[in-house]
Amino acid sequence: MQFLSTSSAADAGTSLTLSIPEAPEGGWRQTHLGRLLGHALRRFDARVLALMASDVQVPLALSNLAAKAQVGAAHIHITRHLAIGGSRLTDLAASAGMSKQAMGDLVDQCEAWGLVTREPDPHDKRARQVVFTSSGLLWLEAFRKAVARAESEFSQSVGRDVATVVALGLEAYAGGYGG
Repeated sequence: MQFLSTSSAADAGTSLTLSIPEAPEGGWRQTHLGRLLGHALRRFDARVLALMASDVQVPLALSNLAAKAQVGAAHIHITRHLAIGGSRLTDLAASAGMSKQAMGDLVDQCEAWGLVTREPDPHDKRARQVVFTSSGLLWLEAFRKAVARAESEFSQSVGRDVATVVALGLEAYAGGYGG
């Protein structure tokens, strides 16, 4: 392993030498757990969207948007986090770990696509709730089926035992996340 040395003038002419291991090509920066998790998440989400795009129960306009990669992982946040009975925008944003403004932009797009609508909050007439439309509920069901199929494909790809260990490990690891 090679080391890079750097010197800097510290206090009153004293020098500090810092040794940083030089990463070989394709080393730890390319294969660390966070990077692998990111790649796996993007692959999983892409597969889910592809399955949703080909689901005959999904309204054609939404299917076309998904097929043309107009619907992305960010839009899936609404699918993952919107309560069946509706959610306030603030609660939806907090659940997805997004700013209220960013979630508002996503809700605007999803509303234009007919996935969701804004309705008066039954508990506070001053507030509004984001709720699934009938097309949005079809989209949600397609999402459920696509996730189940993508999980099954993952299990077939790596083996059932490995898939179980991965799921348990990720569940334990994510359980410590406060977001």
